[in-house]
Amino acid sequence: MTAHFDDLETRSADQRAVDLARDLPALIAQAKAGAPALAATLADVDPAQVTDRAALAGLPVIRKSELSAAQTASPPFGGYTTRAPRAFGHVFQSPGPIYEPGRLLDDWYRMGRFLHAAGIGAGDIVQNCFSYHMTPAGMMFESGARAVGATVFPAGTGQTEMQAQAAAAIGITAYAGTPDYLKVILDKAVELGLSLQIARAAVGGGALFPSLRQEYADRGIACLQCYGTAELGSIAYESPAMEGMIADEGVIVEIVTPGTGDPVADGEVGEVLVTALNPDYPLIRFATGDLSAVLPGQSPCGRTNMRIKGWMGRADQTAKIKGMFVRPEQVAAFVARHPEISKARVVVTRNGEQDAMTVRVESEAGNATAYADSVVAVMKLRSEVELVEQGSLPNDGKVIDDQRVYD
Repeated sequence: MTAHFDDLETRSADQRAVDLARDLPALIAQAKAGAPALAATLADVDPAQVTDRAALAGLPVIRKSELSAAQTASPPFGGYTTRAPRAFGHVFQSPGPIYEPGRLLDDWYRMGRFLHAAGIGAGDIVQNCFSYHMTPAGMMFESGARAVGATVFPAGTGQTEMQAQAAAAIGITAYAGTPDYLKVILDKAVELGLSLQIARAAVGGGALFPSLRQEYADRGIACLQCYGTAELGSIAYESPAMEGMIADEGVIVEIVTPGTGDPVADGEVGEVLVTALNPDYPLIRFATGDLSAVLPGQSPCGRTNMRIKGWMGRADQTAKIKGMFVRPEQVAAFVARHPEISKARVVVTRNGEQDAMTVRVESEAGNATAYADSVVAVMKLRSEVELVEQGSLPNDGKVIDDQRVYD
């Protein structure tokens, strides 16, 4: 097996910039021409002017709530695809409900790149334990396995004893599924006295804890994880170097202040926005609701795309305080009113039997009361304002820290 899936993975920074300047305007032009919802959102955007990440950061953010509302008004895809529903191979339904299109042609979800990095290819038989029922995960990994020339046993979820028996009888060499279910199969095989040949695992859809990865390694199984969503397919994946996750070549990943579209500095935790370079389903600046951070530098494996630290929690920190919702975008709007503020954080506690709210502000200002009126104007609640030292607020992506205990 070759070290890399294709030449895209090892492009120079200059070549990436050239390719982005070609691909991004073309994607936006396709979206405006063929996807009615995106045509409306991008009506005032000149595709020819959006040639780099800085220009991309000026475009509006698409949130899942908007996608859901559009699908209700214009089912099933809300005007976000450039193909009619009947032109796709599959229609999936995820919780919400959210409907997603799918195709098996040409590794449409781009999972082949991850499976290749995990060492899976021709000659492997993959036990695909992602669900094939309604949601797209099973088909996402099915198409990836086809892209690398592997054979698939479409196992789906559940029926663990049958899964273990099939793995032994078929001679399964690789597993695809959630991180913890592989252990369930392995333990069942031990219980049944079965010998399995699984040597590689490609996992997603949940956290791969270091202790579990080590347990698999102790059993002779190399386990790597990916990060993806039903709407976007593969977003980032681990390589054998296991230093963060490498952004997939078919997407543009941005890390922004939660609730906004404003990029944060490398290393700062923020919300993951993804632009899918997919002409069939060109989601542009789609907010995943997940938190991560850019991992500076280049992977030792030779892949040159940007890296992220992996999944670091959820960005949706909306809190109900004194009967009113306070949202991350309101905190961002408060900061935007005061250029001298570098960071702010709403802390929610209980004082006796009442909610208490404190806004902690990193600012050189000498008087906290100067911000009290802005808090009321933007967040619609009165709050204590506390000035803190520059750099003292944690770099964890939180702008609303709800410390109330619900027992």
